[in-house]
Amino acid sequence: MGILDGRVAIITGAGRGIGREHALMMAEQGAKVVVNDLGAEMDGSGGGTGPAGEVVEEIRGMGGEAVVNGDDVSSWEGAQNMVNQAVETFGDLNVVVNNAGILRDRMLTNMTEEEWDAVIKVHLKGTFAPARWAAAYWREQSKAGKEVSGRIINTASPSGIYGNVGQTNYGAAKAGIASFTVIAALELARYGVTVNAIAPTALTRMTENLGMGQLPEEAKEQMSPRWISPIVTWLASDEAKNVTGRVFDVSGRYLGIAEGWHRGPTADPVDDPAQLGAVVDQLMKDARLNADMSGKDAEGPGRPGKGI
Repeated sequence: MGILDGRVAIITGAGRGIGREHALMMAEQGAKVVVNDLGAEMDGSGGGTGPAGEVVEEIRGMGGEAVVNGDDVSSWEGAQNMVNQAVETFGDLNVVVNNAGILRDRMLTNMTEEEWDAVIKVHLKGTFAPARWAAAYWREQSKAGKEVSGRIINTASPSGIYGNVGQTNYGAAKAGIASFTVIAALELARYGVTVNAIAPTALTRMTENLGMGQLPEEAKEQMSPRWISPIVTWLASDEAKNVTGRVFDVSGRYLGIAEGWHRGPTADPVDDPAQLGAVVDQLMKDARLNADMSGKDAEGPGRPGKGI
């Protein structure tokens, strides 16, 4: 018996990396899985259902149930089809894990419109569209008097919630996903649906060229994507019914909750801009520093904090 016995899950971008680990672990825990993947390259080009098909065969080989889905997560019709496929194949839908993503890293001064649009589309719209169709399905069930136990688990990133040089497109999308998570959790609670997110750090094909590929073997094990899936699997279960609107900061080194924006030090309003210098200076002295990519306070050249 697993903690996901009888539950039906869609996992996007599940052909490789973190998504693959999600699919395998959730299947091991009893979930029936729709394995979505375009089979594209890191930048979103190309495609094919080969990787998704391999994961499906692994799941079936362990005695589980799974099907391939090759829809584009950022397509309105594709996202609807994904939800329809889950319901038509397995009779229900309980979990959506929005994991699919691409990279088009570039410094802001060199970034192209296409590089911006592609990343925002896959990450942000590719989270919204599947979540929207799943939410509509659960709302209909709730209104029909059925007990709903819906779960949406999104994928943010430390790049989005803390900030990383060269990733204004990716970071903006991931920060948007974190905010989307908080608001969707407020909206969908009435229907029996929780919405959470993870901000994972792991060694995958998306991060191996960012320095992680040169890590010692012990560190590589700590950065294995397999460490990300336990919290996602648990959040997909009935045990997590009272956890919603949270972003979990997770790797093989720690599991934590990222604490979002809070109002810090305040001052009385000032109507003369010429008088604001001293006021802002005191606010800056009293305010907590912005975090670095480790999630801790950091001060250095270019770090928004006491001063730039």
